[in-house]
This record gives sequence, C-alpha cells and structure tokens, in this order.
Amino acid sequence: MFQQIIPAFIVGGLICVIGQLLMDLTKPAFTPAHVLVTFVTGGAILGALGLYGPLVKFAGAGASVPLSGFGYMLSKGAIEAVGKRGLLGAFSGGVEAGAVGIAAAVFFGYLVSITFNPKG
Repeated sequence: MFQQIIPAFIVGGLICVIGQLLMDLTKPAFTPAHVLVTFVTGGAILGALGLYGPLVKFAGAGASVPLSGFGYMLSKGAIEAVGKRGLLGAFSGGVEAGAVGIAAAVFFGYLVSITFNPKG
C-alpha cells in the first residue's frame, strides 16, 4: 500500500510546489488562471510526447489527479481517437475521454452552488 501512496504523494506534491512557485516568484504576472492553462497544456504536450504516461504509471493519482493529468487525458483520448477515426477523432477524442470528469465537475459544482450561499 505504501508503495503506491508515497510516489503519489511526492509527485502530486511536487506538481503543486511547481504551481505555487510559479505564482509566488512571478507576482502579480502569473495568476492561478495562468497556472491552470500552463498545467493543462503542459500535461497535453507531455502526454503527446509520451513522457507523461510513465509518470502516471509510477505515481498513479499523484500524476493523474492534478490539472496536468487532465491535459494528459485529453491528449491521450485525442491520439487514440485519431487512430480509430482519423483526423476527425482529434476533435472528439479528448472530450470523449474526459466526459465523465467534466460531467462530474459540472454536477458537483452546481450542487454546491445551490447548497451554499456565498458571501461575496
């Protein structure tokens, strides 16, 4: 069990440290929105190059849960769909691969928004 938890904790923590350092060392230029775009794009690029897959195999959820894992999933889905359906698969494969996660985010976001009353 610890052979899975320790790598996930270390890799996931390092990904978070990179994001925090980007925001802290580049204030005010690098916002959380920039980190989001950078991580999703970086995960997609590393996934397309075949570099993120081994990290996911090593760290499991530590690499697949952060935003970079979402980018990796999008690129992996697009690459697989291109193999099955040609160029048209590049446009639909990523969305198909991420449909469950996207639907869950929308559902739980809506649930939280109607459950709690923000004070802002």
